[in-house]
Amino acid sequence: MEISAKQLRIAPGKIIAQVNNGQDITITYRGKPTAKIVPFAGIRNKDVKNAKEDLFGLWKDRDDAKDVEKYVRTIRKGRTFDN
Repeated sequence: MEISAKQLRIAPGKIIAQVNNGQDITITYRGKPTAKIVPFAGIRNKDVKNAKEDLFGLWKDRDDAKDVEKYVRTIRKGRTFDN
C-alpha cells in the first residue's frame, strides 16, 4: 500500500492498524517513495485481504449502498417539499 505523508498525518491510527494486520506501507513525499512502515516478523502472517476490508469496508453490509453510483445519485438529489 502506498500513502502520502499528508495521509499519514491525517489518519495515523488507521495506518498503524493496517501495519498491525500485516500490510507494508510505503510513504511518499511529493510523489516519491520516502519511507516504509513494515510490521514486525511475528505480525506479518495475518491475512492482508482482511486488513483492507477493515479500512475500506465500513459500509460493506449496507444493502442500500450496494450500487454505489445509484446511492450517491440518490443522496445528491435535491429534496422536494410538497406544500
